[in-house]
Amino acid sequence: MSFVHAAASKAAGGAVRVFLVLAGLFWLLPTIGLLVSSFLDAGELDRGGWWRALTAPARLTTANYERLLADGAITGSLLSTVAIAVPATLLVLVLGSCAGYAFAWLEFPGRDALFLAVVALLVVPVQVALIPVSELFGAIGLFETTAGVVLFHTAFGLPFAVFLLRNFFAQIPRELLEAARLDGAGELRLFAQVVLPLGGPAIASLGIFQFLWVWNDMLVALVFADSANPPITVALQQQVRQFGNNIDVLAPGAFLSMAVPLAVFFAFQRQFTTGVMAGAVK
Repeated sequence: MSFVHAAASKAAGGAVRVFLVLAGLFWLLPTIGLLVSSFLDAGELDRGGWWRALTAPARLTTANYERLLADGAITGSLLSTVAIAVPATLLVLVLGSCAGYAFAWLEFPGRDALFLAVVALLVVPVQVALIPVSELFGAIGLFETTAGVVLFHTAFGLPFAVFLLRNFFAQIPRELLEAARLDGAGELRLFAQVVLPLGGPAIASLGIFQFLWVWNDMLVALVFADSANPPITVALQQQVRQFGNNIDVLAPGAFLSMAVPLAVFFAFQRQFTTGVMAGAVK
């Protein structure tokens, strides 16, 4: 009976793995189609679906990417996206780490009420702030600037950052912090040399989450970014508006914009999972 039970369990596990593999391939099918389409010229795409190239690899060409990278507007939009995503991510990590440590381990009047107010900001949708922030940025000269987009993303990324890092830092054993204080460590040294190294998984996961959100954003960039040098998402949207059927431009552009966040996520997916799971549960 034990042999039969073990065989049945093994068969069930194998079936689950096969199902998960098939589900993963099905989920990746649009990305695979976009990748193959990006290596086909417009004539090949007009003659049939992208899957025809799987049986005739000679049809694939890098000409689309060569033309795309030779386009100064596209390369400029990629640099603009980097100029927005990197500062917005670093600011959220720095400010969120400091605020998370303060809410977790520093005593000050109104700490719990203030933390609840910060958490309540998680439910505020981005769309609600577009008009009032547009008026504010217009009054102070930040409308259609990179700094304005960075500040907007930082402001809306901080509530989740504070929530995640505060919960993670609160799990650090108090005895460890007290031992460091007895050794003469001040709050700044304690934060830099004890709390930050221990909070590495949560900080890494937060950085990945924030970077992916900012890189893939189009709504905020469409409203606040410089229209003469927009991020890649807006640049591709403008291509659709001007040339609705130029898939030979849109496919490589879309896949190029996906390549960076995909590489970041897959490179740090373990830290992302560990940080989110540890920081979400107190």
